[in-house]
Amino acid sequence: MIGSTPDDLVVAVRKRWEQGHLLQSLLTGGAWPWRLPLKAPGSQDITDRLPQVRAWTSALAAMPHVRLEWREVRHRVQGTQRIVKAVWVDNIDAAAALIDRSADLVRFRTLVELTRLREPAALPWLARRPMRALELASEWPTLLGIVAWRRAHPQARVLLRMVDVPGAHSKLIEQHSGVLAELLELALPAEHIDEMQTRFARRYGFREKPPRVRLRSLDLAIQLLPGLIDPDLTLDVANLRRLAPTWRRIVITENETNYLVFPPLPESLLIFGSGYGFDALVELPWMQEVPIHYWGDIDTHGFKILDQLRAHFPHAQSLLMDEATLLAHREFWGTEPEPVRHPLKRLTDDENALFEALRTHRFAKNLRLEQERIRFSWLTESLLFT
Repeated sequence: MIGSTPDDLVVAVRKRWEQGHLLQSLLTGGAWPWRLPLKAPGSQDITDRLPQVRAWTSALAAMPHVRLEWREVRHRVQGTQRIVKAVWVDNIDAAAALIDRSADLVRFRTLVELTRLREPAALPWLARRPMRALELASEWPTLLGIVAWRRAHPQARVLLRMVDVPGAHSKLIEQHSGVLAELLELALPAEHIDEMQTRFARRYGFREKPPRVRLRSLDLAIQLLPGLIDPDLTLDVANLRRLAPTWRRIVITENETNYLVFPPLPESLLIFGSGYGFDALVELPWMQEVPIHYWGDIDTHGFKILDQLRAHFPHAQSLLMDEATLLAHREFWGTEPEPVRHPLKRLTDDENALFEALRTHRFAKNLRLEQERIRFSWLTESLLFT
């Protein structure tokens, strides 16, 4: 190859487009015209490969939407030759046409004008993320409407479902909460952003769905609802706060089957866990007053969840998450897809020893014993000592 081909130049333009640099120029005033990177033939090529040089020149001369800059080369054998010195794209319209993106350019200009008219504070976001803006083109008017509504109603403590904007609904807001957060950071005054919060609703003054907890009383003598026998209840936190701590033990299990068949236990309450989410439990003050037993899978994520639970409830103890249980159920060992790789800080010495054994594959690679595979008799016998 004696020089850059038209395809090479198109690739260079397309790369800059896909990086967002060309669309950014509409808002930042990027440098136009743009000189494309060009490799040109040299004097030796003119001597040895003049037909190829002429073909290369003709190919560039036939390119649409570019401007060529020429130079004359006086060659001692071939005489004076006219060679392309530089290839320029004069403006973004030419660049878009060259790579067949004119429709996208029109669409982005429309987004810019709409934003400038309705929410000019969001223009820096378009400059930073033009390609993402194109992906959101059909929903952009609604997103701007949500931002405008929040700005106009900064004190409205409403659920996302109650945002009264055409085309807006709670699923759309949740789906695009990341983009909306970036727009709200630009559009809202600082006093209407709670800097201490990271959750979308809390940070921008919306109400959240009330957290709910699923629970059963393991003692038939302690009725959560009078007249009901062994009810499986799901209650919001506001009502759960009203429960008096009449239990001397709380058990949290991560498996629904184990939750449903957990054997009776005097003065005990059973809670169905939710993985890494403890927001609802943290809001229950009586949880700090009662011993807690956490039963999770014997794998690295099970111990990580236990570790995070202890960040809120340092007195929590593990249940059936020990080496004896693991080794007694060897026939049920499985594989953990993506183990935790980093150390944990809130485990007891015995728990940490087992966690490190799992993390370093002492028994088997990526070992996992799911809690529902533990024999029921092993559970009932262990409860005799809790």
